[in-house]
Amino acid sequence: MAEAKTVAIQATGRRKTSVARVRLTAGSGTWTINRREIADYFDSAAVRNYIEQPLKLTSMTGKFDIFAQLSGGGITGQAGALRHAISRALTQADSSLREVLKSAGCLTRDPRMKERKKSGQPGARKRFQFSKR
Repeated sequence: MAEAKTVAIQATGRRKTSVARVRLTAGSGTWTINRREIADYFDSAAVRNYIEQPLKLTSMTGKFDIFAQLSGGGITGQAGALRHAISRALTQADSSLREVLKSAGCLTRDPRMKERKKSGQPGARKRFQFSKR
């Protein structure tokens, strides 16, 4: 006889060029990020606290197993994308949590991106040195 499948909630979060795909299932609170533990993937405790903020705000810590697939960007961008994805997944699980997460800024997609380099300049904003004579 087949096992009863637990409902998995899936969501996507983005920050800069990073994309996080998250799957929440009811469980004991284990984290798997790119097939690694959260402590192995994110060394800094401050970054881990930033990622766990939506769960702490909604008192959902330890109620879901989190499986995340991260790609693109750097550590900070991936952390922001993961936080965004977890927040979106929690609102799918329980729509009453939306107000709490929205007021904390967890559901807002951060639009800041790296500005492109322009031609005739060494960078996005920097200009070559001007010589009057």
